[in-house]
Amino acid sequence: MVEVFKGTTTVGIVCKDGVVLASESRATMGNFIASTTAQKIYKISDRIGLTTAGVVGDAQSLVRMIQVEARLYNMQRGEPMTVKATGSLLSNVLASRRYFPFMVQLLLGGVDKKGPQLFSLDALGGQIEEQKIVATGSGSPTAYGVLEALYDPEMEIEEGSKLAVRAIHNAMKRDSASGDVIQLVKITGDGYEVVDESVVENIRQAL
Repeated sequence: MVEVFKGTTTVGIVCKDGVVLASESRATMGNFIASTTAQKIYKISDRIGLTTAGVVGDAQSLVRMIQVEARLYNMQRGEPMTVKATGSLLSNVLASRRYFPFMVQLLLGGVDKKGPQLFSLDALGGQIEEQKIVATGSGSPTAYGVLEALYDPEMEIEEGSKLAVRAIHNAMKRDSASGDVIQLVKITGDGYEVVDESVVENIRQAL
């Protein structure tokens, strides 16, 4: 049986030296909390990450597919797939299923030879390059309020991380479908880093 978990908040921020991806860990089924430890940020390759919102089974299927395609591309070409190419592949897969769509909303972010890049993708394959900030899910209206008020295009990855935590933290307070633990990932030219939960909690306490 397909797990139908709905309700979330995910955030993506383009910084001067990288990309920040953040989410919370609550998954809901209607008015019920299905899980408090749902994973919503996935590593696709060494410098690319993906956040997921929507039906968990659909999201996990897409993640497995794109992870394999990224590894295969690297083996065949001897270089990693670019962020835009990864997004285009995802977009094509989503568009090919428009009559039986994957019920997801995705954020794809990473760093390649063109620098930090961030894309949002919808269930029908629409792909938009986000130049600054983006949020998805049921808590996104609140998250956008924080992001739009405090974003600075010159901010570096550490400042962006704090802003992402602030946005998710505020969304969790106002959206019952968002809650529990904040997941935070920093992607720079040095690689993909999952920020420890204790570090994230320290940022929350300082807000």
